[in-house]
Amino acid sequence: MALRIKKDDTVYVRAGKDRGRTGRVLRVLPGTDKALVEGINLLHKHERRRSQTQPGGIVTKEAPVPMCRLMLVDPKTNQPGRVRFEVREGKKVRVHVKSGNVV
Repeated sequence: MALRIKKDDTVYVRAGKDRGRTGRVLRVLPGTDKALVEGINLLHKHERRRSQTQPGGIVTKEAPVPMCRLMLVDPKTNQPGRVRFEVREGKKVRVHVKSGNVV
């Protein structure tokens, strides 16, 4: 099945501790059906010092978010919505259900 969310898309978080926030997709993990979103689902990881130049400490990084919690944002209207696939001019494209705009 084709992925509805791709890298560099802007997504809206529908559920969880970051509900209502938007962010840019950094990476999609299709095997686990999750995505890394910039500034969403942050966790603190304690890392030890590797060498003299690489200090240790508490590092903040993004954790994967399940795709079912994300909704694609229409770039023209900035509104989140569902996406469907259509064939237009011989190409398969993603289209917002509400506005009909091609993503």
